[in-house]
Amino acid sequence: MSVLAPISRKPLSFVLPIVALVGALVGLLVGSANGAGGTGSLLGLTTFAGFAAVAVKAPLAETMIRWLISVVFLVVGFMLGNIALSLLGVLIGAFTGWFIFWLYEGRYRAKLLPYLTPSQVLWHYSFRVICGTIFVFLISPIIVVMPLSFNAQDFFTFTEKMLALDPDGYSLKHYADFLGIRHDSNGEWMRSFWNSLIIAPLATIISVSLGTLAAIGLSQSHIPAKRVIMAILISPMIVPLIISATGMFFFYATMGNILENQLGLSKDLVGYIKVILAHAVLGIPFVIITVTATLVGFDRSLTQAAASMGAGPVVTFFRIQMPLILPGVISGGLFAFITSFDEVVVVMFIGSASQKTLPWQMFLGLREQISPTILAVATILVALSIALLATLEVLRRRSERLRGMSPS
Repeated sequence: MSVLAPISRKPLSFVLPIVALVGALVGLLVGSANGAGGTGSLLGLTTFAGFAAVAVKAPLAETMIRWLISVVFLVVGFMLGNIALSLLGVLIGAFTGWFIFWLYEGRYRAKLLPYLTPSQVLWHYSFRVICGTIFVFLISPIIVVMPLSFNAQDFFTFTEKMLALDPDGYSLKHYADFLGIRHDSNGEWMRSFWNSLIIAPLATIISVSLGTLAAIGLSQSHIPAKRVIMAILISPMIVPLIISATGMFFFYATMGNILENQLGLSKDLVGYIKVILAHAVLGIPFVIITVTATLVGFDRSLTQAAASMGAGPVVTFFRIQMPLILPGVISGGLFAFITSFDEVVVVMFIGSASQKTLPWQMFLGLREQISPTILAVATILVALSIALLATLEVLRRRSERLRGMSPS
């Protein structure tokens, strides 16, 4: 059992520079948002350093000091702007008070091993700051879209009423436009949404069926040229999408002519078939990779035992193998579904107006009419993606428990 390092108070000469540096970074971010990055950085440096010096020397309890810092930032935010800035000020003030005493009381070493050198402790937290910064950089555009989708105006920017948290500045009209329940809605958004709900599940079923069978076949030791076959099967994931779309265009154009002229199928039905098959091709690599990863820890003696008991290959697969690899199959299916649901390039090449999917409609909304409804659709898609990712995480943990890689 590891012994954790004892904590002790640190001198002001250690606390002050670090707090000042953090204040400069916070000031730079806030100042850059208002077109004054340099001024904001300087104000942040002096403000945080001043609070640190006063908080360490003040004869008050830590809780009282942290509350006072939060109140000061609240008042300053309200004086400079509105309720939104006040809330931001409270968050910054709460973080400032916590961070000052986290350093001063030495709590940053509370959960670290005692033999770590100062440089190792610095890298320990620097690595986490770097990861957090990258995460914020990636997630910020998504977070900004969500409140904008409730804008009462047809703008892509925050209005004064929104920044003031005025209820009149917020509305659900963009969601109503997406659902087609507004009087001036043309229904294009819901038609494209239903097209996506038709195409994506069918493409996912084909991807899961073929991808699972391919992964099981490639997991057998007697299959020749497995590396070459695997490279060919996952090539849609590697080849640039525009190249795949061009190749699919010529291939499915010929196939569509055969289905229409020789079999007599309607043009719309042929269009759906082409898009579904094309999306299935794009989703198969994800299924193969996830199922293959699940099969790595599969105990082959289970299938041998089932065969020795008289079970046929089909019974063995559905009653022995499938329950154990099911988390990988579902994970691959979710990736295939997301790939089909979000795909826009291939469907524009091989589909027609009857097969217009939601991403295609979003592309048209940006290129032709700049519709704010895109923000509402984007928010819905983000919520859907979060739900799917949460499902993937639950399945991953279940798979680890079934394979004995984590405690129950």
